[in-house]
Amino acid sequence: MGRAAASPATPSRGRGRGRGGRSVTASPRTPKVGGTPLVPGRSAGCLDTPGTPLERARSRLHVAAVPEALPCRENEFLDIYTFVEARLLDGTGGCMYVSGVPGTGKTATMREVVRSLQEAVQTGDLPAFQFIEVNGMRLTEPQRAYCQILSELTGTKAVPEHAAQMLDKRFSQPAGRRQPLLLMVDELDLLWTRKQNVLYNLFDWPSRPHARLIVVAIANTMDLPERIMMNRVSSRLGLTRMTFQPYTFKQLQEIVSSRLSGLDAFDPDAIQLVARKVAAVSGDARRALDICRRATELAERGPAAERRHMSPRKAKTSALVAMEHVNAAIQEMFASPKIVAIRSCPAQARSLLQAVVSEFQRTGLEEARLGRVYEQMAAACRFEGVSPPTLSEVFALVSQLTAVRLLHAQHARHDLETRLRLNISVDDVSYAVQEMPDL
Repeated sequence: MGRAAASPATPSRGRGRGRGGRSVTASPRTPKVGGTPLVPGRSAGCLDTPGTPLERARSRLHVAAVPEALPCRENEFLDIYTFVEARLLDGTGGCMYVSGVPGTGKTATMREVVRSLQEAVQTGDLPAFQFIEVNGMRLTEPQRAYCQILSELTGTKAVPEHAAQMLDKRFSQPAGRRQPLLLMVDELDLLWTRKQNVLYNLFDWPSRPHARLIVVAIANTMDLPERIMMNRVSSRLGLTRMTFQPYTFKQLQEIVSSRLSGLDAFDPDAIQLVARKVAAVSGDARRALDICRRATELAERGPAAERRHMSPRKAKTSALVAMEHVNAAIQEMFASPKIVAIRSCPAQARSLLQAVVSEFQRTGLEEARLGRVYEQMAAACRFEGVSPPTLSEVFALVSQLTAVRLLHAQHARHDLETRLRLNISVDDVSYAVQEMPDL
């Protein structure tokens, strides 16, 4: 994959091998603690190579661009790698629950762990294994996860019920020479069902003696098992958990700077401003990259165009993206139609949106019952010393927010069991309701 053999994150050095190229030791060998996990590059295909510094910066700052490294997640990378490596060497199964708010690098770190494990397999340091990734966002219903796993594992297509039976039989019988399976389940909260059979099977199969199944489940809520899962499901997770904390402003600054390594396109103070603004609200690295990318577009349209006609020495001494461009990009973000619509709502309507966000964070789901939202709203009002609205006023607020398409409400219902969904992102609500007088 075009990777350097001496990468500090590749756990393939210093391992002795016996006959047949197989490892002669069964103790886990992990990458160096101080190493930064690297990410394999991608071919650009038929796209034109960016020429100017601003074009190269904009290309690197895209959220879909693959960086050269994943800074600020070395410890998490090492913990997940050690967990999976130990079970591959022992020939056993296990389950790890990875949680954290969106944009903290959970999926990217896990994919880099898989890449490093596959490199170790190629060098003979680890036994061969199969890898399957299941994303709840890509499934039409939770039961379709059975079909995807069975199809990628054996090439067999079956309906969900039959696929579940075949997988249950496979993980219950002795493995023989069957390769271990590493299963990555992203967006775990979307696989929740009323009976919770899908979640129970995914966490029960690794505990069987002959399964040789390793499950790494990823979700946005830290205490999702205790909040929405039955005891029989949450007990299967054990104590093997990993939490990705939101990025601090220093970490966001390092992430953006690493993407711009070798380019004199940004004023360092401008990067620091973006990092502080984003860290104050969500710590989402993707939001910081979007702001910086928009700043490069504004710089190309503004005074930066004049620098193209400067002498090379004079242009090199002046940053192309300055503080004014970053400030303009932030102003645009806070002046988007959705943000303006939220800030134009009455105070009680904004309080209702905040209550919906609080209920989402409490349950880990992106759907909330109006009764629970009303309880959250009433508690917040009492905390502020304000009288909570009546139920009639809450129903009117829901109708108003639904009319302006900030909220989706369940049709044909007008009671406390009504299901609510946001038509905007949670970050937009947080940005809109937070007091930022300096913007």
